[in-house]
Amino acid sequence: MAGALEGIRVLDLTRVLAGPYCSMILGDLGADVIKVEAPGGSDDTRKWGPPFQEGVSAYYACANRNKKSLTINLKTEKGTNIIRQLVSESDVILHNFKTGTMERLGLGYDQLKKVNEGIVYCSITGFGETGPYKHLPGYDFIIQAMSGLMSITGNEESGPQKTGVAITDILTGLYACIGIQAALLERSHSGYGQQLDLSLYDAAVSSLVNIGSNYLMSGEIPGRLGNHHANIVPYQTFQTMDGDMVVAVGNDIQFASLCQIIQKPELAADIRFRTNPDRVAHRQELVPILQKGFLEKPTGYWKEKCQGANIPFGPIHTLDDLFLDPQLKEREMFLKAEHPKAGPIKMIGSPLKLSRSKVKLKRHPPEPGEHTDEILKSLGYKKKEIEELRKMSVI
Repeated sequence: MAGALEGIRVLDLTRVLAGPYCSMILGDLGADVIKVEAPGGSDDTRKWGPPFQEGVSAYYACANRNKKSLTINLKTEKGTNIIRQLVSESDVILHNFKTGTMERLGLGYDQLKKVNEGIVYCSITGFGETGPYKHLPGYDFIIQAMSGLMSITGNEESGPQKTGVAITDILTGLYACIGIQAALLERSHSGYGQQLDLSLYDAAVSSLVNIGSNYLMSGEIPGRLGNHHANIVPYQTFQTMDGDMVVAVGNDIQFASLCQIIQKPELAADIRFRTNPDRVAHRQELVPILQKGFLEKPTGYWKEKCQGANIPFGPIHTLDDLFLDPQLKEREMFLKAEHPKAGPIKMIGSPLKLSRSKVKLKRHPPEPGEHTDEILKSLGYKKKEIEELRKMSVI
């Protein structure tokens, strides 16, 4: 069965994470993705490490499967002409150059829609194509700081903390993927493409969700709650006799069940803890009582009891635990690909599970320019012409 986006061609001029993550999802869904880099490879993540496997970066591998690689020197007229040729046969072009760069290269949206009025043109920048910050470079760490995310992550003792992954890059890549597919769907009715303007800053602010809404409604600046929840109690980590776990009580019925499990049924009737707003108001009194009870038994005991009573529970896995999880194995969340340089490489799979248009691993993360000749031949270039372009450092 063909992929859901079979027949869609994507030109991916992005590097690092947000853009490559977006184009990888599109490739997973069946799109024909062409990753465009400068000759020799210009995606910084190719050199980010260790770890490397036979010179292939784990960071690069995480966001670049299911793509072909084309190398072009965009500073040459012949190079930008090749891009225009590809645009005439493509559906999507994606880039993350600084604001104004593509226009200076003659590859801005207004310029390329003259080549293909159906092109969906998506830019990913730190702060967007408009506004007083539009020329500033954007890095995930900086965006986490400026967006308020770091101000609510960690606890009062730790100070502001970033998340363990570049979460604003991932969020922006996901938003870009959603926007591109929406624009393609709209194009099927109108016949026209359009420009998408995605920024890490916007995506990060959108992720504040309930914490942002709390501030907008109350005017109170939120503090750092660590592994506690601003609006729900108990909804946090607890220590057990032999480790750590998360208990996430979402309603009063679950709380009553939890009180039975820890053999303190009287807590559910206590006026201080009867409803969730009561528990939020009195968290400083409730949490130590629960913590004392949880220390009396090992994590496995609480897992059995909580899951038996339909109380949301999770052990805190380290990655070695994670990759042995039978649930993830059943869900095919770990993949293996043969790489021409690195040999067999392992990757995290796609969470997208479509019943008919199944996500497939079709291509390993490509080496720089691995498919340059193939792509140029498809545009009508002869072998001699390709050799000449290579001598001229165009490809």
